[in-house]
Amino acid sequence: MIRVFIFLALVALLALGGAWLADRPGEISLTWLGWRIETSVMVATLALAILVALMILAFSLLRALWRSPDLVTGYFHQRKLTRGERAIAQGLIAIGAGDLRAARKYSAEASRIKSDAPLTLLLSAQTAQLSGDRSAAETAFRAMTERDETKLLGLRGLYVEARRREDLVSACGFAEEAARTNPALAWAGQAALEFRCAAGDWDGALAALDRNAKNKLIDKSTYRRQRAVLLTASALALEDYDRDAARERALEAVKLAPTLVPAAEFSARVLADEKKIRRAARIIEKAWTANPHPELAHLYAYLRIGDSARDRLERVRALAARVPGHVEGAIAVAHAAIDAQEFSAARAALAPFLDKPTQRVAELMAALEQADGGNEGRAREWMSRALRAAPDPAWIADGVASGRWLPASPVSGRVDAVEWKVPATSAARGALIENEHRAASDETAEKKIPAAVEPAAAPPAPAASHPVARSEDQSVSNEGAKGEPPTLPRNAPAAEPVIPLLHVPDDPGPEAPIESEIGPEPQPQNDNSWWRMRLFR
Repeated sequence: MIRVFIFLALVALLALGGAWLADRPGEISLTWLGWRIETSVMVATLALAILVALMILAFSLLRALWRSPDLVTGYFHQRKLTRGERAIAQGLIAIGAGDLRAARKYSAEASRIKSDAPLTLLLSAQTAQLSGDRSAAETAFRAMTERDETKLLGLRGLYVEARRREDLVSACGFAEEAARTNPALAWAGQAALEFRCAAGDWDGALAALDRNAKNKLIDKSTYRRQRAVLLTASALALEDYDRDAARERALEAVKLAPTLVPAAEFSARVLADEKKIRRAARIIEKAWTANPHPELAHLYAYLRIGDSARDRLERVRALAARVPGHVEGAIAVAHAAIDAQEFSAARAALAPFLDKPTQRVAELMAALEQADGGNEGRAREWMSRALRAAPDPAWIADGVASGRWLPASPVSGRVDAVEWKVPATSAARGALIENEHRAASDETAEKKIPAAVEPAAAPPAPAASHPVARSEDQSVSNEGAKGEPPTLPRNAPAAEPVIPLLHVPDDPGPEAPIESEIGPEPQPQNDNSWWRMRLFR
């Protein structure tokens, strides 16, 4: 619109100039070399304008003739570039469509026309990847790293190729170099953090996390949570070597994330060892209110070594009252009540959860039946139900269950990916089996023991009393272990195997330990010590 106004203004100025000259006629006389020229002002002005136009036209023609070689060369060069760009575009489209034959054709054409173009290198690398030629892809990506404008793209490609061939050392090196070249790269910062965690380099992981936060790759709340997770992992690793440093890191983790169960458990345990019972109790109570966990309940019960069983029962009741109606509180109260020989209190605590019991609730009822009168039949019936009951929560990350808490996922490497929850697939299966079991029990209500349970069957082997007190080769698959007296939980920093949930058998049941390795299977005694080890897992 502005150009239209400018054009109209110029036309108006020309019209005004012509009108001004027309209103003021005059004559021009020129004598030169014996020639005399006389004309009007209007004619002279028009002739001057024509002369200027002819001069401009002549200059343009001479300039075009002078530049004609360059113009011809530029025309053919531009035509070649257009063909190369079209080949690159069509090649990338062919790669996206999975057309390997067309991708190879256009990649060869682009390499012939524009061999030094960044997109040509990318097309060659992706064509090699599509065809499965990893060495050619690496060669193309390494060529990219030699040029400033494609260095990061080449490092990204080399990182992906290293991950595909499971060369984690090389992948870590490429990610670290990319992070140094451009700290704002989210994938490089995250990869460097994950590799540090996988290597157990917690100081390096904390430095990588700080770098990510400095470059605004993560928000403040995520930074505080992940820092707490890494500090907790570092504290667990330092526990046997530098207890003071482990204590300081654990307490800092609790300040950053008070509801992080492993941090709260470790900090409270260290404070309890230092006789700082009240501070330890406050840490446990705050974490318990947000995330009721058996480790917290067990540690809370045994904060004061030497307390009577009734004192522990009252303490656990106060803790369970902070989250009314939660199954973990009921299990903790029932466990403490059985220790105190308060069997009616144990039954009252578990009563709301007997319609659809979990495995631990069923096992605890079996222990209660054994302790309260020695009813072997009822105990075996509950143990039979435990085999088919819904599973209890476990540490889960990306569909994989671990026997202990881990700072990062063993599958994806994500920090703080491990959650305390019920396995999704196993939960549905356990609920279905329990419903079928109850239906079968209704039809044979007159029988005290299910028909599937042989009267002479021995009780299953006991399991460990606490998840972190298990042997290192034990996970959440309810395998048997040697019984030990209740102690304060202790997290071992060594890594434990993880079990993909999809590989869990349909009905594994408790597996008896190998007698040659562990000794003979423990039998139930009158002191009821065999079942106490199964209550907190």
